[in-house]
Amino acid sequence: MTGVPSAVGRRPERIATLVVGGGLLGCAVSYLLAAAGTEVLLVDKGQLNAQASGQNAGSLHFQLEYRMLENGALAARKAAEAMPLHLHALRAWSRLEAELGADLGVRQQGGLMVAESAEQVRRLGRKIALEQAAGLQTELLDRSAVRARAPYLGAAVVAAAFCPAEGKADPRRCALAYARAALRLGAQVHARTGVQALCRNGRRWRVVFDDGGVCHAEQVVLAAGAWTGRLAQMAGSVLPVFPVGLTMAVTAPAAPLVTHLVQHAGRRLSLKQTPEGNVLIGGGWPAALRQTGAWVDLDRRPQLLLPSLSGNMAAAVAVVPAVAQLPVLRVWTGTTALVADQLPLLGAVPKAAGLFVATGGSAFTLAPTYARILADKLLGKPDAFDLRAYDPERFASLTLA
Repeated sequence: MTGVPSAVGRRPERIATLVVGGGLLGCAVSYLLAAAGTEVLLVDKGQLNAQASGQNAGSLHFQLEYRMLENGALAARKAAEAMPLHLHALRAWSRLEAELGADLGVRQQGGLMVAESAEQVRRLGRKIALEQAAGLQTELLDRSAVRARAPYLGAAVVAAAFCPAEGKADPRRCALAYARAALRLGAQVHARTGVQALCRNGRRWRVVFDDGGVCHAEQVVLAAGAWTGRLAQMAGSVLPVFPVGLTMAVTAPAAPLVTHLVQHAGRRLSLKQTPEGNVLIGGGWPAALRQTGAWVDLDRRPQLLLPSLSGNMAAAVAVVPAVAQLPVLRVWTGTTALVADQLPLLGAVPKAAGLFVATGGSAFTLAPTYARILADKLLGKPDAFDLRAYDPERFASLTLA
């Protein structure tokens, strides 16, 4: 957490808003609340940005992702309902460096979702129709247009969907920049402060931390990624948030090669090159969650699965053959969170007054938007979006209290 102190002053015993989770989303919400002049305390059980927000590959993908397409047209149409959030996020990322006064490595030089078969081309056509209807600028490029725009792609690529707003950001910098901005505006940030208990006590939430300290908060935000479901259970609520282990890899630096964010319409693949020349490769290949006894142990990194690594590398080389010449520098795993229906979980937790949650969906890309939505709710402002599809209320029947 270079440049961000792990604690500022004595931890308050009363606060307007407690934010649990020091990833990109938690830091962003804290910043927006502090900017609005409200009291906010941000806590994380470890270091800020140590989990999914800092472990992912930093893709800014506003097109529908492969995981949203592979389960058929109905699932794709459902995912496309979130396009207003994507449109807000692409604008938010474009101005974020200026807003926070920090270099976040944001580069929106365009993204290509490539196809290698006629069926994948048809899938791209259906996808583009959904996106254009929702207002996202995308277009279908044929083989010659793809060659002209991205000569580094392999001969098997026959078409691609191009979105000029897509790109990348440096996941090592974004959350910390938000945290520093929040601190400048008066937020309190305490790392290495886990939550042991969370219960309603009159008009406030009583929160017990790892060290036995207690804080009473008027509102609590759960922005803890894979840990969100367990925190909700402390508060007596059941939310269908599940941890998922993923695999990423990075090559040694190379001369400029890949100028776009590259995804695939029929394989799990995301690929991009950093300003330093490293090629980041991911796309949703699984890693094995570790267990302690009968329980998934979220405090240990998932175990690397060699078939995932080889499959990911094969997809990368098929699409960008020059990658085969680059030595792999590092491979790592991380844990992200998915909601049962793969849509965002965003808003007030049912049957738990003053408790809010945000997780799921494309959480890195959409974090600035999720944060804006949550901050507006916490500040009592009207919703800027139709959020009914993401309302935690859709899972209210799981909580019997």
